[in-house]
Amino acid sequence: MILDSGGVSRSLLARSLDSDLVVVGGGLAGVCAAITAARAGIRVILVQDRPVLGGNASSEVRLWVLGATSHMGNNNRWAREGGVIDELLVENTFRNREGNPLLVDTLLLEKVVSEPNITLLLNTAVFEVNKRDADTVSGVRAFCSQNSTLYELKAPLFCDASGDGVLGFLAGAAFRMGAESQEEFGEKFAPSKEYGELLGHSLYFYSKDTGRPVSFTPPSYALRDITRIPRWRQFSAKEQGCKLWWVEYGGRLDTVHATEDIKWELWRVIYGVWNHIKNSGQFPEAANLTLEWVGTIPGKRESRRFEGDYLLRQQDIVEQRAHPDAVAFGGWSIDLHPADGVFSEKPGCNQWHAKGLYPIPYRCLYSRNITNLFLAGRIISASHVAFGSSRVMATCAHVGQAVGLAAALCRRDEQLPRALNEPPRLHALQRDLLRTGQHIPGLVLQDEADLARQAKLTASSEFQLSAFAPDGPLIGLNDGWAMLLPVTAGTQLDLTVWADVAAGTDLRVELRESSRIDNHTPDVTLERQVHRLSPGTAVPVRLTFAHRFDQARYAFVCFFGDAGLQLRTSEQRVTGVLSLCHAVNLAVAKSAVQTPPEDIGVDTFEFWQPKRRPAGQNIALRLETPLTPFAPANVVNGVSRPTNQPNAWVANPAEERPTLTLRWNEPQTLARVELMFDTDFDHPMETVLWGHPEDRMPFCVRGYRLLDETGRVLADCAEQHQTRAVVRLAEPVTTRALTIELVRPSPLIPAALFEVRCYATATP
Repeated sequence: MILDSGGVSRSLLARSLDSDLVVVGGGLAGVCAAITAARAGIRVILVQDRPVLGGNASSEVRLWVLGATSHMGNNNRWAREGGVIDELLVENTFRNREGNPLLVDTLLLEKVVSEPNITLLLNTAVFEVNKRDADTVSGVRAFCSQNSTLYELKAPLFCDASGDGVLGFLAGAAFRMGAESQEEFGEKFAPSKEYGELLGHSLYFYSKDTGRPVSFTPPSYALRDITRIPRWRQFSAKEQGCKLWWVEYGGRLDTVHATEDIKWELWRVIYGVWNHIKNSGQFPEAANLTLEWVGTIPGKRESRRFEGDYLLRQQDIVEQRAHPDAVAFGGWSIDLHPADGVFSEKPGCNQWHAKGLYPIPYRCLYSRNITNLFLAGRIISASHVAFGSSRVMATCAHVGQAVGLAAALCRRDEQLPRALNEPPRLHALQRDLLRTGQHIPGLVLQDEADLARQAKLTASSEFQLSAFAPDGPLIGLNDGWAMLLPVTAGTQLDLTVWADVAAGTDLRVELRESSRIDNHTPDVTLERQVHRLSPGTAVPVRLTFAHRFDQARYAFVCFFGDAGLQLRTSEQRVTGVLSLCHAVNLAVAKSAVQTPPEDIGVDTFEFWQPKRRPAGQNIALRLETPLTPFAPANVVNGVSRPTNQPNAWVANPAEERPTLTLRWNEPQTLARVELMFDTDFDHPMETVLWGHPEDRMPFCVRGYRLLDETGRVLADCAEQHQTRAVVRLAEPVTTRALTIELVRPSPLIPAALFEVRCYATATP
């Protein structure tokens, strides 16, 4: 059949959709904002211009997700972001410990389409904004190339999580590009004069061993002169994917409108690099390798940054400044790159770390001049220098969660974003974020609706740290090692360790603490000892310190020696206790001591980090007086991860099924119980390329049961691997007691529980 329009023009299929919140951008910030808002009860439209979700984390780009944990290369202990992004990272590690990027796509899609309050529009690009007045967005128009449909999307609230800020730009929101001068914010790491140079884009590739020789003929556009890349000698047949993050370009171009040109230049570089690896004769080990995948869209770092009521700046990061409106946190280094990227003679990055986490204020998360526009992801209100830290994906996701919940509260109270700065609304936002597992440094959950706070808590046992048996491998003291021990007020440490000594030598020991109680940078030395050791195996060394700690915090017992001196370690592990090594992690630093140039406003300090499992055993020791910070009361103290203390109830490791019981003087009606488990917040859980030694975190209980005062089972979970469990009882139960029975992770690791909350209603 032939259909002839007779020259009459046609219209695209059009659909009009209404919601409470439109989120533009389906990267991790947009995904976490949408899921958080939907779970809080509002209707969300999530608009993504790509066929999959995740942005730089998707299979289209294949960058690993990182944030404050920074490959475990800084001093931010137990710093993995909480809430929805933690749920995603833990689930990806459980399903996909090998780091298959396609499975990251499936997980993100599953989580979004499982939320009945989310309408997902993939392959749909926003291109026009409608406004009710000069300061208010009323709707956006978007086009889907796959179904040739034009969408009209209307809502009272909008969130721009698009990376380049397409919604904010079209709406007329105030924004910046390039670097501010030192004078504007007093940032010593900023340039003396403002400039327009940016961080560039990167494109990744994967290789595959075919088991037989494979030839390679480069395309005509491949870079022929590999020496144009100053670091060309660093290429090898082993490195691939986002480990080649420094294959970067475009910082001197318009990173919004020149992206296609930047992509072509990166293709030239990648195919030129592969030609060098395959055909230069310098890499015989590459004979059987073929290109398995080359990215088709680049991963973007920097373009527009939008202005909120406050701009995050360098001092906020380095000084870890407190903000009354803190709703999220960051912890990546200030990580700025040369504008010429891969063609630069300079190092690929400048990474300067703070001594701990820094809060991110709510005032950075909405536009200062568009009244109903939230900001999420890398476009939040920050200076160029601060952006160097806040831009990484897990931080962006954490911010997105705060935006999602803020939007839900705005809809509930019929308010605009700025109104949440009023103390009662701000406190409600912070409280509800903490309820969802979001960690906010310095804040403690004060939840009046939580019935657990009124209960008397007893446990079948309580762990006391008296010894770690010397049943693990030896560690040499070429690098410094330390035990991070939780002490309480009044503690004086008196302990014994065991050394293997090849020849007579000195063991130097230092007792240290951090200058900030919630940091884990051992920058204050309290005592020094030197012990002369004779040759022998399992030589006991008793360390008695005079210092008495005046408050609950972490103490660092640091050990230094030479190659002939080794310490015994233990296979026992416990929540909130770690061994640390004073060594460089080249993924995020250049030395074991951060030594910045003078007067750039960054601190000099040492890095002390755990080793990744299966290494990272605790140093074997015996304490004359056991450490006792693992009490049942910790589960209602309002903090659900280790900070200055473990903040967990930990049972005796001998108990396979320990119990914690909550008792009330009067019967209580329970409809919902929320639990927080230990999924090792110190583990970065990189999503791709970086394989992990286990799918379940070794500190996480394997299952749990809830029982009422008669012993009746209210809930029975035989398989548990997530951080957070929300148990909605089939019917509300009235009882004077609730018992929580945990299944111990292993004989070497005791059961632990960070938090218990009980509510009379099934929904918040």
